[in-house]
Amino acid sequence: MTVLRPHAEDQYADELAILAKSDDRPRPPGWKMSPWAVTTYLLGDGHQITPKYIGPRRIVEVAVATLATDRALLLLGVPGTAKTWLSEHLAAAISGDSTLLVQGTAGTAEEAIRYGWNYARLLAEGPSRDAMTPSPVMRAMAEGRLARVEELTRMPSDVQDALITVLSEKTLPIPELNQEVQAARGFNVIATANDRDRGVNELSSALRRRFNTVVLPVPATAEEEVDIVSRRVVQLGRSLELPATPTGMEEIRRVVTVFRELRSGVTADGRTTVKSPSGTLSTAEAISVVTSGIALAAHFGDGVLRAGDVAAGIVGAVIQDPVSDRVVWQEYLETVVRERPDWRDFYRACRDAS
Repeated sequence: MTVLRPHAEDQYADELAILAKSDDRPRPPGWKMSPWAVTTYLLGDGHQITPKYIGPRRIVEVAVATLATDRALLLLGVPGTAKTWLSEHLAAAISGDSTLLVQGTAGTAEEAIRYGWNYARLLAEGPSRDAMTPSPVMRAMAEGRLARVEELTRMPSDVQDALITVLSEKTLPIPELNQEVQAARGFNVIATANDRDRGVNELSSALRRRFNTVVLPVPATAEEEVDIVSRRVVQLGRSLELPATPTGMEEIRRVVTVFRELRSGVTADGRTTVKSPSGTLSTAEAISVVTSGIALAAHFGDGVLRAGDVAAGIVGAVIQDPVSDRVVWQEYLETVVRERPDWRDFYRACRDAS
């Protein structure tokens, strides 16, 4: 493919086809495969199907089971817990289409949830279905597919509430035409939200009741997070066609250790308390740091991922506030990193990058 980031249903088309061919279990109306096959696609089978999400199996099962009912799904968690990644793959496996997406921002208008108008046709012909511009949610209702609403809490509250009728009545009124769009079987909504970033708007109790909320946790152990980072780095490297480099597991473990310690406020051995910076230091940021390091090693180094290749990325991820975060980082560098004998190259690289 020539596109930089293929949609999940295109990138993993072979795996979806394998599962669909062997899937003989009951399928909910409008689904491309059974809940069992969807779960297998997400978690992998250890053979032909690669894992897309690494985490508790029960979380995935609850999410899939929710979408098999008439209740919408809200994936909630701190930034970097794979909410968007999971929602995309759920939509790809269930509907075969992950592109019916509404991206929530402070500037998202109600038309993004309901519909808009082609004003040239509206003025020329008057209100009609042909003059309408359907939203992704409206299209999903008409086609019986899943709609994705990303960063729901970043939308203004009045825009969020446009979903209430859609979720409760499964209809979208069009008062200008005295009509409505009724949801076809297979329609549902997957929304993602977090409450850690600045600029979020709390969901109303009326809207929250329309969702079944599944909280995605941060990786439970360092080994689990290292596994996630190393897998995604390999996938991204193939997608970006980065020159082949050794995996650099030692540097990946260091990045993950630094992020986990600063995130939790205590070192891995539990002996030293450290201050936490203002940023989230998520798994997604660790993946970005390592991927950038591999690009540096491949294009400007000897092809081996080293401490100097990840140091600048770590410093940039940690120091979001140039005043307070710099103090936190320098203290961590001198009291924790410096005292680890096998981290001396990492200490020097980070000190130089700082």
